[in-house]
Amino acid sequence: MPERAFPEGSRVDDLDLSGVHLHGANLEGARLTDTYLVGADISGDIEGLKLNGVEVEPLVQVELDRRYPDRLKLRATDVAGLREAWSMVESLWAATTQRALALPEALQRRGVDGEWSVVETLRHLVFATDCWLSRAIRLEPSPYHPWGLPWSGAGPEFTSAVGVDVNASPSLEEVLPVRRARQRAVRETLGELTDAELAEVRTAPLSPGHPEGEHSVLHCLHVVLNEEWEHHLYTVRDLDILDSAAQS
Repeated sequence: MPERAFPEGSRVDDLDLSGVHLHGANLEGARLTDTYLVGADISGDIEGLKLNGVEVEPLVQVELDRRYPDRLKLRATDVAGLREAWSMVESLWAATTQRALALPEALQRRGVDGEWSVVETLRHLVFATDCWLSRAIRLEPSPYHPWGLPWSGAGPEFTSAVGVDVNASPSLEEVLPVRRARQRAVRETLGELTDAELAEVRTAPLSPGHPEGEHSVLHCLHVVLNEEWEHHLYTVRDLDILDSAAQS
């Protein structure tokens, strides 16, 4: 773990972060008082955040559902609904992947504003499926493909233990068969599950990996769907910029 700039419980006065890009910042339990957020842009896992006494996350969820009505499918609680949600997500990614394939390879590998490239995003989704489907639902002790890309804060001890190579540099064409195999695995699992099995709580293997402990099958599938949805939004956002770069 990197050394913390401010120990837990610290009070920091008059800190100027204007114009700073914070990536992977952990603000859990933080209190920001007398704070200026003019023009600020925040994305991530926002739960319990209050602005001027108003909890923000429920308002954000309502607006996102209005903008993207298909988001409602991600919260399905029966197998039929989950299959529909997965088909929707696969369809979105099929079109977006074709769009990415039309770019020059250099742009397929280029990140926008310090974020993951298209190739890195698909590598991360391989890792997410290995975690939440193969490990957490199928209970495979070592499901990780070496090209899988964990979250940005994963340390070298973790990546070594699970056998992924964050410095690997496969092309989009090379990653796609691995990615499609993981998509097929989700589809096959949804084809086999029953509604009763969704409530089952399964315990992840004791081997190194993520997640650990107990999780319901339904929770794991919701994580997979949310990972797919959120990273698809990021990818479409960045492809708009990369398409412009390709045409210039």
